[in-house]
Amino acid sequence: MNFVEELKWRGMIAQMMPGTEELLQKEMVTAYLGTDPTADSLHIGHLCGIMMLRHLQRCGHKPIILVGGATGMIGDPSGKSQERNLLDSDTLYHNQECIKKQVAHFLDFNSTAPNNAEMVNNYDWMKDFSFLDFVREVGKHITVNYMMAKDSVQKRLNGDARDGLSFTEFTYQLLQGYDFLHLYQAKGCKMQMGGNDQWGNMTTGVELIRRTLGIENAAYALTCPLITKADGKKFGKTESGNIWLDAQRTTPYKFYQFWLNVSDADAERYIKIFTSLEKDEIDALVEEHKADPGRRQLQKRLGEEVTVMVHGREAYDLAIDASNLLFGKSTKENLVRLDEATLLNVFEGVTTFELSKDAITDSKAVDLLAEKTQCFSSKSELRKLVQGGGVSLNKEKLADPEYLITSDDLLDGKYLLVQRGKKNYFLIIAK
Repeated sequence: MNFVEELKWRGMIAQMMPGTEELLQKEMVTAYLGTDPTADSLHIGHLCGIMMLRHLQRCGHKPIILVGGATGMIGDPSGKSQERNLLDSDTLYHNQECIKKQVAHFLDFNSTAPNNAEMVNNYDWMKDFSFLDFVREVGKHITVNYMMAKDSVQKRLNGDARDGLSFTEFTYQLLQGYDFLHLYQAKGCKMQMGGNDQWGNMTTGVELIRRTLGIENAAYALTCPLITKADGKKFGKTESGNIWLDAQRTTPYKFYQFWLNVSDADAERYIKIFTSLEKDEIDALVEEHKADPGRRQLQKRLGEEVTVMVHGREAYDLAIDASNLLFGKSTKENLVRLDEATLLNVFEGVTTFELSKDAITDSKAVDLLAEKTQCFSSKSELRKLVQGGGVSLNKEKLADPEYLITSDDLLDGKYLLVQRGKKNYFLIIAK
């Protein structure tokens, strides 16, 4: 496959240097993309770059993911209004190992083919690089005038940031440029990829290679657009923060729900960017969706593809089960399979009552639900609804208003789910 053509129809190219497409058609190209290990998980804002590497490998080229153990210790001014917090080496190492596991879902690191994926850490070649050596070997090749002209630097110098731009951040483009030079020499890496906010840093690397090794040593850069929502707002952020790839930070249910709830316009864009589905299949899905938008087939397929890729098929199936608790047919078996975090995600926003465990257990259902809590307005209302089969505890019909609640009825030893009618839910929580 033609890598550039693949990215073009997916809407994943913002800028690329002249000659990039010709190089990719001529030979197997090694290309890298960097990510700073500032957290122990990637979030969906990183996914476009990771998918670029995935498509690169599918097209027969060799992807390298660079974890910035060294550059992560300082700040990158690109797209930032203030300097990053510096991280200690133990935290950075922990974050790197977590990111490794996540990226392995997207790239084949174990292939015996020459285009197997690799992960590198720039701390490995920066840790013994003295300041004097760096100034002599790198600093002399790039002028301050060249560095000052970068948009990322100008925005920070001329913007509203009270603290201006530290020397630490100012040197970031030299450090990133040296990464490219090192990988060019050590790995034959001729191309760097990343988000469009990295264009300035990436072209510094291209220039450093040319000035250090000679003009016959050509290097290239290719960026993807910064993904936004159809309304222009930042992609991937919700009221509760980032959507993380780590299931401990964002449950697979909540992850799936994010994709399920995107707009039609966004779903049509995102399914091209964040999945490996082929063009014909995506075009057919788009047409199917337009014929009956209410079924949300595009969002469902998008959610399935990304959730399975990130969390696996079993986690996706559990996310579907969790979704059905509110919106479809489900059983107590589906309910008890949920972990506590997912249970709370699913029933986020429903009316809750907190009682001591003693106040819940060994209580008759009628007393607990109509007296100790206000799930029902009166005991007579409860009894009437029970007769009509309109009351459920933990997704099982309540047959007797006098039923004695015990600790065995509590989910995770803590929760009791009450359902009145088809759509009214209450969560009783044992403190």
